[in-house]
Amino acid sequence: MEKAWLKKYPSDVPEFIDISQYDSILDIVEQSCEKHADSIAFLNMGATLTFRQLEQQSRAFAAYLQHDLKMQPGDRCAIMMPNLLQYPIALFGILRAGLIAVNVNPLYTQRELQHQLTDSGAKMIVAISNFGANLEKVLPQTSIEHVIMTNIGDQLQQPKRTMVNFAVKYVKKMIPDFNIENAISMRKVLTAGRKLMYNRPSCKPEDIAYLQYTGGTTGVAKGAMLTHRNIVANVLQVYGQFSPRTLLSKDHVVTPLPLYHIFANSVSLMFIMMIGGRNLLITNPRDMDGFIKELKGYPFTIFFGLNTLFSGMLKNEKFRALDFSHARFTIAGGMSTQEDVAKEWQAVTGMPVVEGYGLTECSPVVCSGIHTQQAYTAGIGVPLPSTEMRVVNNDKQALDINIVGELQVRGPQVMSGYWKQAQATAESIDADGWFSTGDMARMDKDGCFFIVDRKKDMILVSGFNVYSVEIEEILRLHPDIEEAAVLGLPHQVTGEQVKAFICSSNKALTSKDVQTHCRRYLTAYKVPRDIEFRDELPKSPVGKVLKRELLPVKS
Repeated sequence: MEKAWLKKYPSDVPEFIDISQYDSILDIVEQSCEKHADSIAFLNMGATLTFRQLEQQSRAFAAYLQHDLKMQPGDRCAIMMPNLLQYPIALFGILRAGLIAVNVNPLYTQRELQHQLTDSGAKMIVAISNFGANLEKVLPQTSIEHVIMTNIGDQLQQPKRTMVNFAVKYVKKMIPDFNIENAISMRKVLTAGRKLMYNRPSCKPEDIAYLQYTGGTTGVAKGAMLTHRNIVANVLQVYGQFSPRTLLSKDHVVTPLPLYHIFANSVSLMFIMMIGGRNLLITNPRDMDGFIKELKGYPFTIFFGLNTLFSGMLKNEKFRALDFSHARFTIAGGMSTQEDVAKEWQAVTGMPVVEGYGLTECSPVVCSGIHTQQAYTAGIGVPLPSTEMRVVNNDKQALDINIVGELQVRGPQVMSGYWKQAQATAESIDADGWFSTGDMARMDKDGCFFIVDRKKDMILVSGFNVYSVEIEEILRLHPDIEEAAVLGLPHQVTGEQVKAFICSSNKALTSKDVQTHCRRYLTAYKVPRDIEFRDELPKSPVGKVLKRELLPVKS
């Protein structure tokens, strides 16, 4: 196929990457830690972790899993925590033991958490104590055999460690009471693991590295099987696309996006670690004062974020007063960036926003702006090196330029399939390796792509996928709700917000009642913000709800 986008590539961006540079993620970790041993890899809450310490602690963690917990290659291990120094230690420890990492959003409700742990068949979980009460309630319904717990301040030096952990538990009361029998402290795991022999597993490119869960149009979250080859390829693709603009090991990066999200994991974590950059992990970006305090005195050069975050920070005068003299550019992902937000962001910070587009099933980046752009550019940019993209009709035939159709992707970053879902895999990836994204797009004459709409019944709230079918099922659990339809409406801050249309026989039912019901089963960002009561919903002759007729009429 003709790759019209190649003429947009700067001269220092390759058409192809060499995936054979690394056999697995283990190679990236080991080589980066050796090359940059005494440099700082991560910072968080005033504490630092050098590459040497990362190697030592992740090796100790891996050794403990191998010996004391008897974990076997291919076993699934869940990680449920925000951005802390403990996260890369646990993640790389799991991978270095030859195990499969299952990233879990700590804000999940019991229902969501139970599904992911059960479906993945996870035998072990590393979790932060703040969410221990939630975890305790679902454990009996899962196959979890081992629980490793950590507190927010556990990687801090004394006396700060004790002070922070005391404040979180007893002053801020952020840890509900729980009692998980035989739970092990992560600090004890690391201490014991240092005395054990680590056995490096034989890790092949096709071995699964992650089960990364993403929603589906059925409303049931599916585990995308991302192999070591997938992740290595995407890291090298991002390197090929952006490295000429970076300062490599001299870069100071800010990562407020959660590392359990695949964009932050592959790009903010893996890519920056590979180039030897220094990475400031933000635990709670919603705490704007705390976030800005972390930024003061930190000469950041690259900022990772998304539209919701940019918009919120621009409203804060303390942020606008920061020193941006070292700032070079911003990489955005997770949701589309609004042009007015991107322009104001650059005016305040001096950093142009370079946007990327990806999917969990693609590890995740497939397309982005080019490293030479000096200002925000509309659209999702051009395919990364070693990536093919095309727009097709319903018969999967390629369409001409500027004709809207479904976007397909092919490349080494495309997942091997959905965990235990052969039919869903076959429906998503054809025999030639083309992955159907479910997004409607067009390509212009220069090979730049533009997302027009989504074929999937999906809502994108602050970078998180929300599936209307899941919310509709929860709504119908309410005894007073007879029918429900959910869709996403544009929102200036979050990109989209969830709106529910409800038919109820109980005229006393209120929006607050509905939201209270939803919060029992759904993460906060999935709860409908806007609820409209109707006598009936528009339907087709066969009884299918016509959601398009619920959309507001465009003037």
